[in-house]
Amino acid sequence: MSSIKKIVVIGPESTGKSTLSKSLAEQLHTVWVPEFARTFLENLGREYTESDLLEIAKGQIAAEDVAIATADKYLVCDTDLYVIKVWSEAKFGRCHPWILEQIAQREYDLYLLAYIDTEWQDDPLREHPLPQERQYFYNIYRDIVIQSGVNWMDVRGNEQERLQLAVNAIRKL
Repeated sequence: MSSIKKIVVIGPESTGKSTLSKSLAEQLHTVWVPEFARTFLENLGREYTESDLLEIAKGQIAAEDVAIATADKYLVCDTDLYVIKVWSEAKFGRCHPWILEQIAQREYDLYLLAYIDTEWQDDPLREHPLPQERQYFYNIYRDIVIQSGVNWMDVRGNEQERLQLAVNAIRKL
């Protein structure tokens, strides 16, 4: 069992997850795992398919497994496979069983749930800009972290407030 504490920043699109992940890793003097989906989709050259989500899930796990080897006390993950599950179910009405198996097997120490109080940043990879869509997905992620049995913290406010909330939650681990 690893002594590295794994922290996942989770939540709907355009809620500052990547910004918080990077800042948190800097604050903790450790590494972070960027969202694999972004690079994958930017280089895809076509619309993504359901099978692409399985490849994204595998890439996210591989990146996490590589990064933990250089982590110092903490590993910060910008999303996890729950995000791919929610995305797959929203887009295709189901999730690949392998992804579900991996969710059941992988362990994390803290979820930081990013609230929707950030301004929507338009991006060709994002799909749900409406306030009611953002609230809908926030509620799904909130249910996930509550039911996960893992410690979690709702992070809200500006970048600095979110970072402080996250650091405080990590200190309580």
